[in-house]
Amino acid sequence: MAKIKFCTIVQDGHPALSARSEEVPVEKITSPEIQKVIADLKITMAGEPDGVAIAAPQIGINKRIFAVKGLVFGADQADMTFINPIIVKKSKKKHIQDEGCLSVRYIYGAVPRHTNVTLQAYLEDGSKIERGAGGLLAHVFQHEIDHLDGVLFTKKAIELEHLNEEEQDHLDRQSQKRKDELNAETK
Repeated sequence: MAKIKFCTIVQDGHPALSARSEEVPVEKITSPEIQKVIADLKITMAGEPDGVAIAAPQIGINKRIFAVKGLVFGADQADMTFINPIIVKKSKKKHIQDEGCLSVRYIYGAVPRHTNVTLQAYLEDGSKIERGAGGLLAHVFQHEIDHLDGVLFTKKAIELEHLNEEEQDHLDRQSQKRKDELNAETK
């Protein structure tokens, strides 16, 4: 069987990360082009054990799409993809939480975000949903929508911490191990 093709995750400085992404026409959500973007996001995200979500600009595609690992929703939950998401409601209260980003490797920072948000979006089958979120999921929704607006978490972080070389190597080994495991599963 063929080896899984993981997309390259673009890094800070790539033009896709600073541009506002385009909405996906609703009638195109189920098209092969958009379904391929969704599949690419999910498989690329699966190959990154330290990542919980990924947005289309992170693979160089300026479409308003992001995917979230199922584990963020709870045990045994499937990954979910959100298309043309907008936050329609947010709490006044904010919480500071450490964040990292697959497109800003080896840097983490404390970012203030709304503790609760309500998101409207389309799912990959074209159905429209509205979903409330708190805690980690609320942070993830806000972080990913920032990507779609061309904003990296480093612009909002109160303080930033850089991993040392040993920590970077460990992270790289974990990522390669996960990709190898996924490829072994397809044989």
